[in-house]
Amino acid sequence: MPTLPAAPPDNIASRQAEIISRWRQGLRLGQRTLADWQSGQLAVSAVPGAGKSHSMAVAAAITIAREKLHQRRQLIIVTLTRSAAANIKDKIKSCLKELGLPPIGYSVNTIHSLALSIATKHPELSKLDLTDRTLVMPSSNHKLIEDTIQSWLNQNPDSYRCLLAGESFDGEETERLRRQSVLRTEILPSLAFTAVREAKSSGLSPDELWAMARLYPDRYDILGICAGLYQAYQELLESKSYSDYDEMIAGALRVMSDPTARRLWQQQVHAVFEDEAQDSSPLQERLLRQLAGIPDRSELPPNLIRVGDPNQAINSTFTPADPRYFRDFCQECSEIVDAGSSSRLEKMEQAGRSNQMIMDAANFVLNWGNKWLQPPTQSSPENDLQNTESVFWLQTIRPVSAGDAQPNPIAQDGGLELHLPIDVYESVRSIEQRLTTLFKANPTANASILVRENRQARFIFDRLADWKRLHPEIKLYEAGEGDRTSKIPGEILTLFQFIIRPHSSEYLKSALKVLLERKLIAAQDLDALAIFPERFLYPSILETPQTPTVERAREICCELLRSRLTLPHYQLISYLGDRLNYQSSELATADKLTDRIALQTYGRGSIYTAIEVLQEIVRTEGFENIDDGSESRYTASGQVTIITMHKAKGLDWDYVFIPFLSDKIPGQLWTPQGAKFLGDFTLAEVARAKIRAHLHQQSLPTPKDAWNLANYLKQGEDLRLLYVAITRAKKLLWLAAEKEAPFLWNRFNWQQGDRLQESKPSPLFTALCKQFPQLVKR
Repeated sequence: MPTLPAAPPDNIASRQAEIISRWRQGLRLGQRTLADWQSGQLAVSAVPGAGKSHSMAVAAAITIAREKLHQRRQLIIVTLTRSAAANIKDKIKSCLKELGLPPIGYSVNTIHSLALSIATKHPELSKLDLTDRTLVMPSSNHKLIEDTIQSWLNQNPDSYRCLLAGESFDGEETERLRRQSVLRTEILPSLAFTAVREAKSSGLSPDELWAMARLYPDRYDILGICAGLYQAYQELLESKSYSDYDEMIAGALRVMSDPTARRLWQQQVHAVFEDEAQDSSPLQERLLRQLAGIPDRSELPPNLIRVGDPNQAINSTFTPADPRYFRDFCQECSEIVDAGSSSRLEKMEQAGRSNQMIMDAANFVLNWGNKWLQPPTQSSPENDLQNTESVFWLQTIRPVSAGDAQPNPIAQDGGLELHLPIDVYESVRSIEQRLTTLFKANPTANASILVRENRQARFIFDRLADWKRLHPEIKLYEAGEGDRTSKIPGEILTLFQFIIRPHSSEYLKSALKVLLERKLIAAQDLDALAIFPERFLYPSILETPQTPTVERAREICCELLRSRLTLPHYQLISYLGDRLNYQSSELATADKLTDRIALQTYGRGSIYTAIEVLQEIVRTEGFENIDDGSESRYTASGQVTIITMHKAKGLDWDYVFIPFLSDKIPGQLWTPQGAKFLGDFTLAEVARAKIRAHLHQQSLPTPKDAWNLANYLKQGEDLRLLYVAITRAKKLLWLAAEKEAPFLWNRFNWQQGDRLQESKPSPLFTALCKQFPQLVKR
């Protein structure tokens, strides 16, 4: 059969131009700037619901088509998580397909996967050779941190005695032992973990931290302790042939500092697009700037687009991410454009997600927050820190223009409700009644209940149990802590241990529990099966015949044992994931686990070394799941999702309920009672604040100054978290501040009759009630 002749090149180019023109016309003003970019720096500050992922994918596809990018010269896209990377990769692929182009010319990465790729290609420059090093991801209770503290204690007995003495000490032996325990198990691990991460992610060396300590002395020499812990940590990494994730970025930067290697990489990279730039770190920004540079033209600005929203920076108080750097980048771009440079700042302010009332509430939060919460220290007169120092970056969410493909939705019953229930029980009852009414009118809608803590989510889920039985047509889904922290490493470890020691009653029983939890076997007496493993696994003809349920359990166990004989060890996790009926996101998490083990056991891989890594992960880490990139898990039609505010970022619902808005939001940092012998502050937060202040040319001479700044950063992030929560709503936003609530949710057990205490509303809730008094429901 004859084939049709290929379309002439002119026809292809004309068709692509028409498609690109149509895409461009469908973009809003702020989005269009992104699509029209050709070179230089561009900062894009996008409000919630502005469609930045869509416009970034379109801009990427246009750039790939215009520049005719290919495998040897690519567009690099960097985003925060694997799931986000998979999402934007699919969008770019779809755009290229519409243009009739193959899915090449671009690469989507997390910052660590990009850094690892650069570092491992030049081990002689990066000093990161995974053939003889193990990759680790220490937490505060990791063995590496324990060893770091012990090494520091051995070398610094005088500093340790100073910490033991605290503000006052009468020498009583019981108190000495108590302080020793608190220091070794709580204070120093937290300080080491925080200081090392902050310093390394900022590109500081131990020597530079020592120099900072001399600049800012205090009675405990906190930064000196940090420098000593950092130095001990680095020495242990070297002696044990370990590398951590910050070493990847540092190694990549060492590669890029070599002129020949830098030119090689810059020749392969046309430009770098960064998403979620508000969650970037100093090292990350430095690496992306160098990678996006023009070969042999250092005087020219890099081809770098950074997209983010400073007002959605909600990770900086528990990760090294610092939104200050993206704000500074935005400021840099806005200033350079006045000088006629190719750099510029674009504010993507039009959003079609929410109705006007919800946008008004969100914009009010920005203006009120900057007035209510002021920085604790004054900036120097020559520095204009109006945007970089305030809680919120000043930008306004605006409705889309008429005829937009995503018009702003019509408000449901006014769009905003402010409730003052008697207590948390009445609050849940009010939510029940409102959900019933809303879903009766619109059965295909979706809704969410946003909370700060997983304990609050569990309380609501339990209290809604009767309502759920009365309304089986509405799905109730709780996306709790287990949704984020994976059980997969523990399951894989359990099955690996069984595979290598099937005659262990303990390991056999644990494996059977996993199979039972995964519903692969029926409920039965597992102790009876595990007490004699040989009889269960290999019954003789003299044994009593096994029941069908027992026989099924035996068959699966024997399949697992045979897998070790038929598969190489590096394929076992994938096989076990498939055998346990993992869903797509779980399989992706299993693949992530396989990659992690492969990196840590490079050159010495076996099932036994894999077990060592799994044991360390299970013991010391909260290994995070990978989302499948699909929002339907949380935003399905006819579903109510109970989810934390942090996890809700990037999602939206027709109706959003936010109860429990007490005066603890925004909250103050607090000092554990057992650590107050050092003062009314924590060493870890003081160290973090001192390091960040120094990097931003601020001076914090005393722990009290640093603690005040840490409190300001904490409260500011809490306000931004509320802003993120508010902007998840499309048609209706329901807020409540109860008059009685638990004092501490993590100690509250309503089923045992724990009493509630008087509770005051959040200052933000009170301000909203004054701003919108007609919407208050008493």
